[in-house]
Amino acid sequence: MMKKTMMFFTVLAVCFCVLNSAALAAEKPLARGDALPAIKLPVPQTPGAKSYLGLSGKGSFAVSQIKAQALIIEIFNMYCGNCQAEAPRVNELYQLINKDPNLKGKIKMIGIGAGNTPLEVEVFQKSYEVPFPLFPDEDYAIYKALGKERTPFFIAAKINADGSLTVVQTQRGGFQDPAQFLKQIVISSGL
Repeated sequence: MMKKTMMFFTVLAVCFCVLNSAALAAEKPLARGDALPAIKLPVPQTPGAKSYLGLSGKGSFAVSQIKAQALIIEIFNMYCGNCQAEAPRVNELYQLINKDPNLKGKIKMIGIGAGNTPLEVEVFQKSYEVPFPLFPDEDYAIYKALGKERTPFFIAAKINADGSLTVVQTQRGGFQDPAQFLKQIVISSGL
């Protein structure tokens, strides 16, 4: 009986360690070359946002379904002063992409509001005139899956032919020069 009990606790301890290390691995900061974790988001309700992302229908979608060659994800929070201060530069980045005929349609942008409700995301979008789709992450699930970095946090990922996404660049905090930041993304993604 004692041997069975010891065996049970040993197996239980091993399972706990394996599960705990998998959970921790999912929350480590992303780095260049990492696979972007699977992210599901609600299909935007506005026709403009749907069209921009190349989506149709209702329900949810995987970010790998976005019609682009590269994706820039901004992790923000409505109450983050740095996110608010960075909003004009992020909007300028979006404009630079869409004014360049070699990049328009190839690079898309989305924002994820860490801990924000749909209403908070809507208020942030209107207050800072954010031209690209923003999505709430009320329960921090996406934030945790992407490494729990402080906001703002930017991830650039290449969308591969097989539908997987590979991280090509990350940026903690803001960036001073949107043109330089875009140039780095273009180079690192091979566009």
